Amino acid sequence: MNYLRDRNEKQMRRKCMFIHYLLVGLFGLATSLGALRMLAGDWPQFRGPQGWGVSGDIGLPTQFGPNQNVVWKASLSQGHSSPVLAGNHLFLTASEGAKLLTLCLDRNSGKLLWRQEVPRPRAEKLQSINTPASPTPVTDGVSVYVFFGDFGLICYDLEGKECWRLPLGPFNNINGHGSSPILVDDSLVMLCDQDTNAFLLAVDKKTGKLRWKTPRPEVTRGYATPGIFRSKNGPTEVVVPGAYELISYSAETGAKLWWVKGLSWQSKSVPVIDGDMIYVNSWESEGDQAQPKADSLPSFEGLIVAHDKNKDGKLSREEMSTMNDEDWEDLDLDKDNTLSARDWEYYRARKLSRNSLLAIRHGGRGDLTDTSVVWRYTKSLPNVPSPLLYQKVLYLIRDGGIATSLDPLTGKVFKQQRLIGALEQYYASPVAADGKVFMLSQGGKLSVLKAAPSWEVLAVNDMDDECFATPAIVDGRVYVRTRKTLYCFEKRHGE
Repeated sequence: MNYLRDRNEKQMRRKCMFIHYLLVGLFGLATSLGALRMLAGDWPQFRGPQGWGVSGDIGLPTQFGPNQNVVWKASLSQGHSSPVLAGNHLFLTASEGAKLLTLCLDRNSGKLLWRQEVPRPRAEKLQSINTPASPTPVTDGVSVYVFFGDFGLICYDLEGKECWRLPLGPFNNINGHGSSPILVDDSLVMLCDQDTNAFLLAVDKKTGKLRWKTPRPEVTRGYATPGIFRSKNGPTEVVVPGAYELISYSAETGAKLWWVKGLSWQSKSVPVIDGDMIYVNSWESEGDQAQPKADSLPSFEGLIVAHDKNKDGKLSREEMSTMNDEDWEDLDLDKDNTLSARDWEYYRARKLSRNSLLAIRHGGRGDLTDTSVVWRYTKSLPNVPSPLLYQKVLYLIRDGGIATSLDPLTGKVFKQQRLIGALEQYYASPVAADGKVFMLSQGGKLSVLKAAPSWEVLAVNDMDDECFATPAIVDGRVYVRTRKTLYCFEKRHGE
């Protein structure tokens, strides 16, 4: 009886949500039927609507796992992409050897509706835990769009028919891709940061035809997914974290509008945008160390004088024999086995950079580094997971299970504590709903926190497998992808 009552309550909530958003649309606050459909209970992109990681759902389970509160489960091939949902469809990507796969499952049962394959024309170098299917799809409820670093962009309709494809690459990114495509009105936007020839591009979502492609010579490799800033008076902007700086572009033309310096190398997080405030996290291993003074690192001209033994104006591997192999691979951006002035300047920038969570107030054009940074937080920052803003509190999760809550207005720490039982590395970003914050570790420990400035741990659930994908929250259900399985969890039997 409790189960039936819970199901009836969920059905009533869904009807109320639909009516609410229908009225919103009629009064002109929804920009399109597609936007209305996305608002009414879908999770269309990485971290859900707007990339915020927040759902309005209630009645979510606190305790769940492979043998508890399971609605359904489905076996999957390898891939770290996160589930996205629209209508009755759930989309993921995966790979099997030379095959790159797009999967569509029934949202309610987990049944495979269709599977499409594209060939893997190359096998670019990957970081040891990365996969060829790490970028998350995006959907507008009419089509689904996927990206593979070893192929490019592909669009399918909801029945699995290929609509168009746009081959891209090969890419010069030694760790493989992590950025996911996003939709901005009727454009599909894809960030392709790499050590040489980085760019941001937009294509027509219906045809795949190029609308604009903007080079990003300021940056090297990166794995972030852009955010969208919708201005009341100006153009819609694509806000992009990258190596050493945050840059905003016009969504219509790709023109560079403004930038803020002060990020670390290899950005990975999605920016969180709330009104006119933008929160962006950037962390890399050297950024927590004491920073050298700029004049302690020689100029490239100084290196040439000291090390260019054959006087050819270049620095070979032999001439830089005191440098270890890992540093050399990171320095030699174009992989020509010599160091150029560009290679060295990026290395100096890396050594001088500092890890930071920046709070930036939108407004202005050009370099806003000295005028728009409201506050900066530099301790216990995440490597990969994006920040979460929920109920006027910012949440962070760092490797080692260090969870932090901050005041988004000032950057003041409310609480910082380790998640006992989940002291591991973290790749999934935190998500929130129903007064709860969900933090998922690589080892498959999913901590459920009671959302509050002084949060508390309600449960630590064991998924019994490694986890890299970010959970999705839709219709009172939590969708969790492990290495081998996709789970759908729901509060059941009067929990």
